[in-house]
Amino acid sequence: MAGLPASVDHDILAHRSIAAIATIRETLGCTVHQAVDAYAQRYEELRRDRPDDFRPSPDEHGR
Repeated sequence: MAGLPASVDHDILAHRSIAAIATIRETLGCTVHQAVDAYAQRYEELRRDRPDDFRPSPDEHGR
Protein backbone atom coordinates (compact mmCIF):
# COMPACT_ATOMS: atom_id res chain seq x y z
CA MET A 1 0.00 0.00 0.00
CA ALA A 2 1.54 3.22 -1.16
CA GLY A 3 1.97 6.22 1.07
CA LEU A 4 2.61 4.42 4.34
CA PRO A 5 5.91 4.80 6.18
CA ALA A 6 8.28 1.83 6.31
CA SER A 7 7.64 1.58 10.06
CA VAL A 8 4.20 0.11 9.30
CA ASP A 9 5.79 -2.85 7.51
CA HIS A 10 8.33 -3.27 10.31
CA ASP A 11 5.54 -3.28 12.91
CA ILE A 12 3.45 -5.76 10.93
CA LEU A 13 6.39 -8.10 10.46
CA ALA A 14 7.17 -7.91 14.20
CA HIS A 15 3.52 -8.59 15.20
CA ARG A 16 3.03 -5.06 16.58
CA SER A 17 -0.48 -4.59 15.21
CA ILE A 18 -1.55 -1.74 17.48
CA ALA A 19 1.52 0.34 16.62
CA ALA A 20 0.99 -0.29 12.90
CA ILE A 21 -2.70 0.66 13.08
CA ALA A 22 -1.89 3.82 15.05
CA THR A 23 0.67 4.87 12.44
CA ILE A 24 -1.78 4.15 9.63
CA ARG A 25 -4.39 6.35 11.36
CA GLU A 26 -1.92 9.19 11.83
CA THR A 27 -0.60 8.95 8.27
CA LEU A 28 -3.92 8.61 6.46
CA GLY A 29 -6.07 10.60 8.89
CA CYS A 30 -8.68 7.87 8.90
CA THR A 31 -10.99 6.12 11.35
CA VAL A 32 -9.97 3.09 13.38
CA HIS A 33 -12.13 0.89 11.13
CA GLN A 34 -10.46 2.24 8.00
CA ALA A 35 -7.03 1.81 9.57
CA VAL A 36 -7.80 -1.82 10.48
CA ASP A 37 -8.90 -2.44 6.88
CA ALA A 38 -5.70 -0.84 5.56
CA TYR A 39 -3.66 -2.93 8.02
CA ALA A 40 -5.35 -6.13 6.83
CA GLN A 41 -4.68 -5.23 3.21
CA ARG A 42 -1.01 -4.48 3.86
CA TYR A 43 -0.63 -7.62 5.98
CA GLU A 44 -1.93 -9.77 3.12
CA GLU A 45 0.38 -8.01 0.65
CA LEU A 46 3.38 -8.69 2.88
CA ARG A 47 2.37 -12.32 3.47
CA ARG A 48 2.12 -12.81 -0.28
CA ASP A 49 5.26 -10.88 -1.30
CA ARG A 50 7.60 -11.37 1.66
CA PRO A 51 6.60 -14.53 3.58
CA ASP A 52 10.14 -15.22 4.77
CA ASP A 53 10.34 -11.81 6.49
CA PHE A 54 7.74 -12.68 9.13
CA ARG A 55 9.23 -13.40 12.53
CA PRO A 56 7.61 -15.98 14.79
CA SER A 57 5.16 -14.42 17.21
CA PRO A 58 5.84 -14.83 20.94
CA ASP A 59 3.22 -17.59 20.97
CA GLU A 60 5.02 -19.48 18.19
CA HIS A 61 8.46 -19.58 19.85
CA GLY A 62 9.49 -23.02 20.93
CA ARG A 63 7.08 -24.88 18.68
